[in-house]
Amino acid sequence: MKKTAATPPQLTPAVQLIDTHCHLDMSAYSADLDQVLDRALANHIKRIVTIGIDLPSSRNAVAIARKYQQVSATIGIHPHDVDNIQDIDYQELERLYADHTEHIVGFGEIGLDYVKQHSAPSRQREHFRRQLDLANNLKLPVVIHNREADDDTLSILRAAKPLDYGGIMHCFSGDVVFAQKVLDLGMIISIPGIATFKNASVLHDVIRYIPLVSMVLETDGPFLAPHPFRGKRNEPAYVVYTAQKVAELRAIDMEKVSRQTTANAEKLFNFKKV
Repeated sequence: MKKTAATPPQLTPAVQLIDTHCHLDMSAYSADLDQVLDRALANHIKRIVTIGIDLPSSRNAVAIARKYQQVSATIGIHPHDVDNIQDIDYQELERLYADHTEHIVGFGEIGLDYVKQHSAPSRQREHFRRQLDLANNLKLPVVIHNREADDDTLSILRAAKPLDYGGIMHCFSGDVVFAQKVLDLGMIISIPGIATFKNASVLHDVIRYIPLVSMVLETDGPFLAPHPFRGKRNEPAYVVYTAQKVAELRAIDMEKVSRQTTANAEKLFNFKKV
C-alpha cells in the first residue's frame, strides 16, 4: 500500500515516547478521550502529562490522571489567569497536591506571557515568583510558559530558590542563545510539533544544538498539531512525528531519540513514584 503523508513513522517495540505536555481536560477531547488515549498507546506513547492551567483545570487534570493509568497531572495557574488569584487559591493548590500526591508530578503551567497580556505583567511577575516558591516547597519540577518575556523569565528563574527539582521550558520558541541560558539554569527544553514545520529553522537549529539529555517532547495538544495535521486538533499520538523530525535533524535513529527523551522525562517527573 502506498504510504501517504499522514502515515505515522514505522516504530519498533523499542520506541516508547512520552508526551510531556497536553491539555486533556479541554473540551476538544471531551467527546472521545478514551479513543485519544487508545491511539496514543497504539503509537507507542507510554505516558502523557496533562497540564493544569487554573484551579478547575488542575482538579480536572488530577481526575483524569486518577482514571487513566498512562496519565499523570500537573497543577498550577497560567499567566493568563493570575489577575484574580487569591491566597485561598494557593491553599487549594497545596491541598490538591496533599490529597493526590501519587498522581501529581509537576507544577505548572506557570510563567509570563507578554503577547496577549490577559493578566497585567506586574501581576504575572508577582505570581510567577510566588508559584515558583510553592513548587519548591512541594518539591515539584516546574513547567514554564514564556512568550516574548525572555529577560524577565530568566531573571525571575535566576532569583528564585534554586530549582532543586528541575524544570521544563515548555513549547520552546527561542533561539540557540536563549536555549543555552535555559540550560545554564539546569532546566530542560521541550520540543513541540512546530519542529515539523518547514519554516521553523530557528527551532531546528536549537534541536541540533542542545544535548539530547536536555530534551523532552510534547504536543501542547489540542494546539500546534505537527505536519501533516497542521491546523487540526493535536493529540498525544502525534508525538511520533516530532520525534521523527528530531531524529532527522540530529541524524540519529528514532530509538535513540525515544530512549533518551523518555529517560529525561521519567527522571524529571519522578515517574517511579506513580
